[in-house]
Amino acid sequence: MAKLKTNSGAKKRFTLTFTLTGSGKIKRKHAYHSHILTKKTKKQKRNLDHFAILEKDDLARVKELLVL
Repeated sequence: MAKLKTNSGAKKRFTLTFTLTGSGKIKRKHAYHSHILTKKTKKQKRNLDHFAILEKDDLARVKELLVL
């Protein structure tokens, strides 16, 4: 059987931004933290800097895209 290919779009977005926790959950980065930062408050930028846990609804789809 041929090897499964990782989705190219997911590969570009999620390579280093996703990490697995010990219990198998996926951590993700917040959106809106890459550009146009001058109009965002310090508090908003600070809160976007932290990781969040991926929702259960998206977990299967992301694992399928990343071939985990």
